[in-house]
Amino acid sequence: MKLAGIGIAWGRAVAAQLHYRMLLLTILPFIVALVIWSIAMWFGLQWLIDYVQQWFSVHNSFQTAGEILGMFGLFAFKAMVVPFVAMWLLLPLMVFTALLCIGLFAMPAISRHVGSRHYPDLEKRYGGSLFGSIAYSLSSFLIFALVWLLSLPLTLFPPVSLLLQPLLWGWLTYRVIVYEGLAEYADHDERLQLLREHRTALLLIGTVAGIFGAAPGMLWLGGVLSVMFLPVLAGFAIWLYVLVFVFTGLWFQHYCLAALRQQRSDAASALVVTTG
Repeated sequence: MKLAGIGIAWGRAVAAQLHYRMLLLTILPFIVALVIWSIAMWFGLQWLIDYVQQWFSVHNSFQTAGEILGMFGLFAFKAMVVPFVAMWLLLPLMVFTALLCIGLFAMPAISRHVGSRHYPDLEKRYGGSLFGSIAYSLSSFLIFALVWLLSLPLTLFPPVSLLLQPLLWGWLTYRVIVYEGLAEYADHDERLQLLREHRTALLLIGTVAGIFGAAPGMLWLGGVLSVMFLPVLAGFAIWLYVLVFVFTGLWFQHYCLAALRQQRSDAASALVVTTG
């Protein structure tokens, strides 16, 4: 059911996203993420810019950056290198904050909305927990952050970066959201089996979501070009991330519950054949 299931789940997610409850669902995660990042930027952004400025000075990186920009006729943007790097370093944390808020505040409502409407007969086995969700999300982010930092030099090679970055975001997204989506419905073993058997499909959904998530990232980084509008751009970028992740949550939820129902059906059929 993988390719067909992805398409069916996408269509149902589009229809569900237009429901007023799903649109209202973006408000609370947006407010929480906005408050967190307003405080973080107020106290930490200038410190991070100063740190990057000092690092560039110690390692003579301004000259290197100027030479690279000069090769492309962009030497005038040399003064923006430090704030751009600072914003780029903050970007994964901002995205993860939005993703975590979606997992904690939105996914339970998404699970109820999708489950009650489309899978009312699917038994709930409650294999997840709040502690498990936070631990799973944080461990996934630490792995992601390590790989992301190690891969930063590859951003100098656009073809590699355009492929690697969506894959990284796709991996993180499906790890966090699928846990939340199956927390009520699947037990531990069922979740692991579903992740193992549908890993490619889940990564594909997450990667497509990561590509859609590039637009808010461009707005966030665009704040470097106009510090005056940075709070507005940052706030709008966070809301767009929340909207993208709510849709992604709906997409994953439809796919995962359909896959879980099929998985249980196959297991029941195999049991009948074995006992027969």
